[in-house]
Amino acid sequence: MTATEIITALSSLVPNASFEEAPSVDFATIYVPADRLVETCRALRDNEAFRFTTIIEITAADYIPRQPRFEVVYHLLSISRRARLRLKVRVPDRGTVPTVQGVWKGAGWLEREVWDMFGIVFDGHPDLRRLLMPDDWEGHPARKDYPVQIQKRAQTYEALEVSEHEFRANIERDRVKRAH
Repeated sequence: MTATEIITALSSLVPNASFEEAPSVDFATIYVPADRLVETCRALRDNEAFRFTTIIEITAADYIPRQPRFEVVYHLLSISRRARLRLKVRVPDRGTVPTVQGVWKGAGWLEREVWDMFGIVFDGHPDLRRLLMPDDWEGHPARKDYPVQIQKRAQTYEALEVSEHEFRANIERDRVKRAH
């Protein structure tokens, strides 16, 4: 299905939503208004014409100084239809996006990654905390205004070296496991 065909079908399933076709070189891409995102995702998952039952990825792009500054990008897969779809949601700086974890449970980890890297808040997310960066990290490193020359001491929570005795014991333990 083309983006135009998807928008036409979605218009009756999600009334009063203004969808836009987005340029793309690989598969259909549409802009979805943030306030209609969850309803749109449910329609794309549950309607027989679509059956986008799998969320592959959620990411974002920072277009500073453009307003709205961010785009949150969702990649969906319909296994039964052998189709892919990209949804984009425009988000202003300090803006929010509703969580789609109620539609696809696996979206929780993906939303945490976007929050960790870009600082985009997902309304209704039950566990929005750091995923890739240490808990005490300040800022969101994928933002284009993030300082590149950061000076921070590395932190470790476990010893990085083992004694010769521990090393030999680990080798022997692994050798015994492989023999069985």
